[in-house]
Amino acid sequence: MLTAEAKRRLRESLDKVHEWPSLYMFKFIFEPEETRLKQVLALFPEESEILRKYSVGGKYLSITVREVMMSADDVVDRYDKASVIQGVIVL
Repeated sequence: MLTAEAKRRLRESLDKVHEWPSLYMFKFIFEPEETRLKQVLALFPEESEILRKYSVGGKYLSITVREVMMSADDVVDRYDKASVIQGVIVL
């Protein structure tokens, strides 16, 4: 989970560059494994735009998700939930 300080800094950064609601792009990288993929995808509603891209050697999978977020708190909450998924790098 993200620390309280990391959440505060992220929230402040988001509020400086976004007016809410706003289209936001999340990005995650991890070794492709079905359970991990399902956990990441479960963080987002079905109507979200989700792009998958494998690395050249196929060792890593990049997931990019675009979703309209209502506030910086919503974005921070989503990152916090993603941060507990083993092996997922949040960008």
